[in-house]
Amino acid sequence: MNANTGDRLLVHGNTVGERERAGVITEVQGMDGGPPYIVRFDDGHTGLVFPGPDAVVVPK
Repeated sequence: MNANTGDRLLVHGNTVGERERAGVITEVQGMDGGPPYIVRFDDGHTGLVFPGPDAVVVPK
């Protein structure tokens, strides 16, 4: 998985009833666009994310 600052990260819910989370990647800390990422989620929360197989990067 590779990303750039400004791309969106979508994390799909992996259990029934869990909603999708989405946010903007504000910082890429891995080499060559790899994880981890600092993400500002749409709910205002900011955190360090190591995306799993349930995550998708949407280029800006």
